[in-house]
Amino acid sequence: MKLNERSLAFYATCDAPVDNAGFLYKKGGRHAAYHRRWFVLRGNMLFYFEDRASREPVGVIILEGCTVELVEAAEEFAFAVRFAGARARTYVLAAESQAAMEGWVKALSRASFDYLRLVVRELEQQLAAMRAGGGPPAPRRPRALPAKENGCAVWSTELHAAPIGTSTGARPGPEPPPLPPRRRSVPNGPLDSASFAQLHEWYGQEVRALRSQWLRNRAQP
Repeated sequence: MKLNERSLAFYATCDAPVDNAGFLYKKGGRHAAYHRRWFVLRGNMLFYFEDRASREPVGVIILEGCTVELVEAAEEFAFAVRFAGARARTYVLAAESQAAMEGWVKALSRASFDYLRLVVRELEQQLAAMRAGGGPPAPRRPRALPAKENGCAVWSTELHAAPIGTSTGARPGPEPPPLPPRRRSVPNGPLDSASFAQLHEWYGQEVRALRSQWLRNRAQP
């Protein structure tokens, strides 16, 4: 992927609201020490700077097809952003507190367009069913929570659409957290009177609540 450095620098430092920002400790290499960097998350791009006052990012991580997971490291509150492939790089990061770590893992896990596309597709199907006069589709069985590797829950931003029993040659990953349950009414009235923007906001709140519940359950021994 070819990226324009000037456009990236402008996007990284523009006045538009960010999805998340804060200091993280970034491991420089396989045997390198951790360096404190200022990170800014915008959409599916994670920028990092030398310090908070810097006007040009040191680097950027494109959060597509990655896996965000907790890891054991020298620094406390560590997690990793991993990409598939033999030569793909793994970014090991560490937050300054448990709350900050959970916030970053949550934000990075839902930063990819694949995850957002999954949520929007679900809402579009419900909206199409309501416009057709059939009411909301029948609820599906909630997906299971991510499996654990070495005692740590793993969350992948990739969509695993291959049927059970098929082989794609790649290591299968865990499914995302379950989508919000469908319902026939919303906070301010019936579903058929709500706009798509309202549905998106209401169900987005439920998605965030489910992710928070999943993180709390994962934190329990």
